[in-house]
Amino acid sequence: MKSLKPLFFLLLIGLSFGLSSCLKDKCETVLTYTTYSPVFVKVEELRKDITTEGPRTLKHTGKIYTYGSYLFINEQREGIHIFDNSNPEAPQAIGFIKIPGNVDMAVQDNLLYADNYIDLVTLNITDPAHPVFVSRTEDVFPSYGLFQDLGHLVYYEPTSRTMELGCEDISWQDDGWGFVRNDDVVFDGGGLLAVNSAETGSGSGRSGVGGSLARFTLSQGNLYVVDEYSLNVFSLTNPVLPSKINTLNIGWGIETIFPYEDKLFIGSMEGMFIFDNSNPDQPFQLSVFQHARACDPVFVDGNLAYVTLRNGTSCQNFNNQLDVIDITDLLNPILLKSYPMYNPHGLSIVDNTLLLCEGEQGLKLFDVSDWNKIGERQLSHLTGFNTFDVIAFDNPKLAIVVGDDGLHQYDFSEPAQPRQLSFITVGQ
Repeated sequence: MKSLKPLFFLLLIGLSFGLSSCLKDKCETVLTYTTYSPVFVKVEELRKDITTEGPRTLKHTGKIYTYGSYLFINEQREGIHIFDNSNPEAPQAIGFIKIPGNVDMAVQDNLLYADNYIDLVTLNITDPAHPVFVSRTEDVFPSYGLFQDLGHLVYYEPTSRTMELGCEDISWQDDGWGFVRNDDVVFDGGGLLAVNSAETGSGSGRSGVGGSLARFTLSQGNLYVVDEYSLNVFSLTNPVLPSKINTLNIGWGIETIFPYEDKLFIGSMEGMFIFDNSNPDQPFQLSVFQHARACDPVFVDGNLAYVTLRNGTSCQNFNNQLDVIDITDLLNPILLKSYPMYNPHGLSIVDNTLLLCEGEQGLKLFDVSDWNKIGERQLSHLTGFNTFDVIAFDNPKLAIVVGDDGLHQYDFSEPAQPRQLSFITVGQ
């Protein structure tokens, strides 16, 4: 067991020096930064029974997932909202699954798989209004340490702060990563851990569909989950009790996973990894397409991969662009073209229509029938809301878009004039 002196992990966002005078005994510094306070969960709290309850208010929207006519919305680190979406113009909230620490999910054959901090839990959703807890697979996801009297360190809670410092306060020392002062660590952009997440859907049996920010995916009878460093393979031979059968170390900064045919495309801060999954229990790396350090969702359509790069607090990058990559030769992916964007997040493609989440600039639709002309073929731009992921369907042309303010649904049968069907707002 480890012991831990409480720490604040700080990401340095901006450091400005207001040196109105620089006399040897007088100076001032204004420091703006984000503190990352460690959050601990004791084992007995972590493994409380998974319970279900009636609909509750949306507060902090996370990942989205669809299964049949049902819609699942993650409430960050608290659980999953369930909606009957058989009529996208009037989705009906039917319940909430309370899963502490939950970020991601996937569904196959009426079984919902979700992360519960370091455990994987399975629920039967044959009746989505009354999910039933089935099993728990313990200690399969990493924590950041188990500490005596405190429990598992499961994530860091960010808080923005500003302080004014005088000469007597400035005792910063460069430690190789950033700057260290007393018991605080301040990163100067050298790096910061990413928080767990997961999702997507594809594979044998009747499975659901998730967004491009997925860390969970179903493919060829297995459940695949990426964490910050690894690809984890879970056998669903016994679907009610998944078993972890393989872990492949990929490298730091792994973010998303996208299945396509018998391949897995894994997005990271450093690039896009391509894995052959023809042997589902033993996927192996074919190649990697490297790019500038950035947050990196991936969407694959035929022989092209679309990758969004954006700046962000955990990405520490200043590129905001859409990369189009030729993956005809999986051993040698080639960049075809990069298009500048505002702040691209999740994306989806249906019938040559690209739907792209642009953060606070909303949702943009592009014609991608010619990869060389995407920039000049913007079809429409929906503004007034902040978006981060989208799931799009072909028949009917339905776009499910999640953002900070809630969940929007659009009919985009006319991509130049998408029609809003419904809006589930935060606070509703």
